[in-house]
Amino acid sequence: MAKGGTRNPMPKLPPEIRIRSFEEVALGFNEEQAIDEAERCLGCKNKPCVYGCPVNIDIPEFIRLIREANPVAAARVIKKTNALPAICGRVCPQKEQCEKVCVLAKKSEAVAIGALERFAADQEAKHSNPAEPPKPENPELCKYCVAVVGSGPAGLTAASDLARTGYSVTIFEALHKTGGVLRYGIPEFRLPRHILDREVDYVRSLGVKILTDVVIGKAVGVKDLLNEGFEAVFIGTGAGTPKFLGIPGENLSGIYSGNEWLTRINLMRAHEIDYATPIKVPKRACVIGAGNTAMDCARTALRLGAKEVTIVYRRSRAEMPARAEEIENAEEEGVRFQLLTNPKRFLGNERGAVEAIECSRMELGEADESGRRRPIPVPNSEFRIECDTVIVALGQNPNPLIRMTTPELDTEPWGGIIVDPRTGMTSIPGVFAGGDVVTGEATVIAAMGAGKIAAAGIDSYIRQKHNLII
Repeated sequence: MAKGGTRNPMPKLPPEIRIRSFEEVALGFNEEQAIDEAERCLGCKNKPCVYGCPVNIDIPEFIRLIREANPVAAARVIKKTNALPAICGRVCPQKEQCEKVCVLAKKSEAVAIGALERFAADQEAKHSNPAEPPKPENPELCKYCVAVVGSGPAGLTAASDLARTGYSVTIFEALHKTGGVLRYGIPEFRLPRHILDREVDYVRSLGVKILTDVVIGKAVGVKDLLNEGFEAVFIGTGAGTPKFLGIPGENLSGIYSGNEWLTRINLMRAHEIDYATPIKVPKRACVIGAGNTAMDCARTALRLGAKEVTIVYRRSRAEMPARAEEIENAEEEGVRFQLLTNPKRFLGNERGAVEAIECSRMELGEADESGRRRPIPVPNSEFRIECDTVIVALGQNPNPLIRMTTPELDTEPWGGIIVDPRTGMTSIPGVFAGGDVVTGEATVIAAMGAGKIAAAGIDSYIRQKHNLII
């Protein structure tokens, strides 16, 4: 293909097959498609795509190696700055970041950077023996220990960067499985578990120790870690407190938060007959919200066996925060969209179970602080949507445990930990934080970018503390 030609579409499972299966929907490029897509890259000298990437992958270089039929080398270029390429290639919102600033996007379609990143990572796993982990840059630093709290994208990234620098790193994970939101928040049809496990194993191969079932903030506090020999602590505990509407009837049975719904399925395997995790199989499900989590909840409900699934959103399609690809996939699978609609109260039956949502129609006014047009109720427009299951997917606030048990930690009124944006340092010397616990629910790649900033901040802090010149 000539440079700048037509973008290659991502091959996918047909909707009629995938709506009753948790198999991965996106199939990935084959070698011919990947090389064809790589040929579109202009190899810009100023590399705008690199500056659009929160973890600064050398995108033109890894694409060049794919074009030269060397995807294993391409994967290793990516891993110089990103320890989780197979994950990012699947769930990162490239269209809002690296692809958004691709020169080709000005006149046609950007290079499919995400699909090429996924291809390189998967080909490395398929066609090469496990790569020898890179040796620590400064092995003399191994006597300095760093604690990482949480094994989500921020924690895994901070841990991998610190281990590659030379530090001895231990991750403390509260759950029995690693991955944080990557495991409990993203369905297998978007991120297969063997892919996640493979990426976590790579982080382990760098020398990172991972301890599960350890809840920091209970028996052991953050300051206890500092007192027990850790030079620094990184808090990457994510966002685990769901947001609700605060309207009448929200405590009826059959109403879930998006976090609870996805955790029961993704982590606790409620959809598998061998597991006793309780979950209601809906006939008619409504999902409140229109972000990626809402799309995941809706598509998961279909796979459980729901006859009808409806997204209820108070703005129009143009304001939906979900990735365009996820909205498209949901539509293909039969999810309905009830737009410009705002729930006013949940209605229950005599058994205390939800049976309908009373809603009002909305119209869009002037833009609000988010830049989106503000929804305004249409007078006397109330109507009902019949349903037996409601999933409220409006986002999540930071996990509260550490801030509640660490009074010296400065936090925002809404719960986010306050950090120096240049270093990730909190109000406690030696304690750093990043990801959703700082920003509230955001993207995987944004959390990874915060993990990298904090890792650099920790390195600088320890060097200064001990007057190290290495």
